[in-house]
This record gives sequence, C-alpha cells and structure tokens, in this order.
Amino acid sequence: MGPIMKFQVVVLAGGMSKKLFPLVSKDVPKALLPVGNRPVLSYVLELLEANNLKDLIVVVAGEDAAVRVGGWITEAYDGRLHVEVAAVSEDIGTADALRAVLHRLVVDDVLVVSGDIVSDVPLGAIAAAHRRKRAVLTAMLCSSPSASTAEAISSTGKDKAKKPSPIDIVGLDTSHQHLLFLASGTQVDKDVKIRRSLIRVVDQMEIHMDLMDAHLYAFNRAILQEVLELCQGIKSIKQDLVPYLVRSQSKFGAIASGDTQTEAVGKTPNKDDSGQPQTPMQDIVPLPQHILPGVLHPASLELTCCVYIASEGKYCSRVNSIQTYGDINRDQVAGELVFLTGYTVSNQNNVIHPTAEIGSKTTVGPQCMVGDGSKLGDKCSVKKSIVGRHCRIGSNVKIINSVVMNHVTVEDGCLIQGSVICSNVHLQERANLKDCQVGAGYIITANSEHKAEALSKREKS
Repeated sequence: MGPIMKFQVVVLAGGMSKKLFPLVSKDVPKALLPVGNRPVLSYVLELLEANNLKDLIVVVAGEDAAVRVGGWITEAYDGRLHVEVAAVSEDIGTADALRAVLHRLVVDDVLVVSGDIVSDVPLGAIAAAHRRKRAVLTAMLCSSPSASTAEAISSTGKDKAKKPSPIDIVGLDTSHQHLLFLASGTQVDKDVKIRRSLIRVVDQMEIHMDLMDAHLYAFNRAILQEVLELCQGIKSIKQDLVPYLVRSQSKFGAIASGDTQTEAVGKTPNKDDSGQPQTPMQDIVPLPQHILPGVLHPASLELTCCVYIASEGKYCSRVNSIQTYGDINRDQVAGELVFLTGYTVSNQNNVIHPTAEIGSKTTVGPQCMVGDGSKLGDKCSVKKSIVGRHCRIGSNVKIINSVVMNHVTVEDGCLIQGSVICSNVHLQERANLKDCQVGAGYIITANSEHKAEALSKREKS
C-alpha cells in the first residue's frame, strides 16, 4: 500500500468557533456545519478514506460536541473507518489539542489535518514527499485566494467591517522543496524580520506571499513528541510549533539563547485559531541541543522542514470564517467542486434531489442545490444558492447568493440575499434579509427587514 499506510492521522475538528458565530451552536458544532448539504468534516474523512487512511483520531473541543460528532461519525462511517473521538477542553490552542493525544501516537510519522478543509489534493503525494526527504515536518501549501474571493460574503461588497483574509509570508529555497521561513498574516503588523543567521545558512531564499499554509502537516512522530512535551509554551501549531521547527532546522533543533527573536513583529499579542493569546516565542524554552539529533533517523544528518505545493489544478480551502463559508458553498461546492459532494448534476448545472418538490413557474438556476425532502412553492426563484434538507419554501420567494440549511421554513413573499440561514429558522411572510447570518431556531417576524445583522437566540448556559 506504500508509505502512506504507515501514517497515523489526527484530525483537529474544533468545537465552538467564534469566527463562525452564529452559524455554530451547541447543537451544531463546527465539524457538523453543513457545506453543500454535507457536514464539513465529511470532506476530510472522505479524502482520507480515498487515500486508504482509515485509522483516525478526531479531536473535538468540548464534551457535548465530541458526543455529537462521534455519533454522526459512527452512523455515517460504520464499517468504513476506524475513528477514535477524543474530547479536549474548549478554548485551547491547536498544539495543546495535539498534545492531549500524544500518548496515542505510535507510528513513525503523523499526519495532522484541520477538520475544516475542503480539498481534492492527493494525500499520498504529501506522504511520499515527506518520506522521500526524511523530513521532520512537511507542510502543505496552496495558492492564496484572490482578493475577490477573500472579500466579504456580502453580495454587494459594501460592508466595510469585513476585511480581506490575512496573507501568509513563506520563505522557500530555490528548489521550492524546503521551508525556511513562515509567518502568518495575523502575526504581522508592519515589518517582518528575518534573522541574519538564517541568511548565512541558506544561500538564497525566495519570499512568497501568493501561497497559503493549508493547515495540513506531516510530522516525524518522535520529534513532535519531544518538542510538545518539553516546550509547554507552544500553544498553536501554525504560529508556534511550525516556526519553531523551521527556525531550528539549521541547528539540529537547538536555538541559541541570544537568537530567539520572533520573525514577525506586531503591536498586538498573537492569537491562535481558537482566538487565545499566544506565548511569545522568546518565552518558549528551546530544546537541549543533543535531543533532536538523537531521535532523528540514523541516516539523516540534519533536521529538515519541507513543503508540498499543491498544483494549480487542485483546490484547497478552509471553512474558518463567515466569508469562506459562504464562498465555498455558493461559488465552489455548488459549482466547479460539485464532484466532491458525490451528487449528480443535472443538465441545468444544478443539483436537485429526486425527492425535492419544485412548484409551478419556480426556477432553480445553475450552481444551486436543493436537498432531499425540500418543497418549493410556486413562482420562486433560486439563484446561486443552496437549500438544505426538508425545507418548506412558500410561494413568490427569492433566494439569491445564500445558504439555507436544513428544516428551514420560509413563508410567502420573502426575499433572502447574500445571507446564511441556519437550521430550524422560521421566516414569516414577506420578511426581507440582506447580508445577514441567522442562528439556528431563530424566528424572523413578518414584514421585517434586516441588513448586515447577525441574529441568534440566546443559548442556555
């Protein structure tokens, strides 16, 4: 089966994401958030299964979320995957989540995947590159989204509160195989500093701002365990662990006491994916110089950090914000990436489940989806939108550039534009929504108008 079979997989599935409020809730943790009428975690699990990686640890933040995610996995993948769901406390960083399952890792190499990735990049190629280079770390990079893709979910683009996605700053050698520098856009205020010692070690380094860290990494398990156990100050994989290994590779994993400045200088404390403040890198205790060479492969002479750059024909994006959620649903999964869903596309370039009912003079445009059991009334118009399962849509309803999740009721004469409507929401007649996000179970009153609002019920503590 090749080297990929020797990899153990850890999927970091998250829990309650503040960046996705009010789309996620206690009832719908991030891993089960529907993308193209499928839980977002299903795209990662399908990709792993297709690459014959079937022994997984799925890490979920929060006990309740872990129970819900575990129940769904058991039902959807029974007999297909061997999945162990591990619950960790909420509001911890990604490195802490990985640290919590270190004792379950037993093979030579570990694949760590973010549970919000939607991609068709072959994992076998990443595994092969990692093994071929005998790397300590191999990070997958993909093309950064264009400025237009990174804009707000708003169909008008006039919401000034929304900002473009931060840009990663990546340093590579001239062969584009070795990772020499990485700084997240969230860590950078104005200046990026690169140590002179790094410049002395590498002959030439290319700086790229057109590549994005995909949050998919292959690690040497022994070194990963050493670093995470000895360096408790490492809280985030991307902002702490990866830069630490990248900086260490020229010195067999040892950082001199006077050479611990951060590469990226900002005015505000760094935060990881969970929004938690990060420990400054100068406060992270460096590994003793003898440790890393001792756990390296005997034939390996240096600690090497490598990259796998996805080809332009491949897709990789993360559902980590309201903006990316809307974009992936409307522009990608219901369009050019519909093959990832497994659904059958009609001659009209849309997906309408056979059990869905479409009323008289109702039009469902290209790059749209209508889920099973949903019913649309007469004279409705659906354009570049997704309608979930078992929805009840009245007559004379217009849904444009929007995502409507499952079990939503929309009464006659409503207009929904550029919005995300969560499950079990009820829109009473002639309600008008533009550029809104509506949390699960919310009721929109008749004849009301809302623009650029996040509407949600108060959750019981």
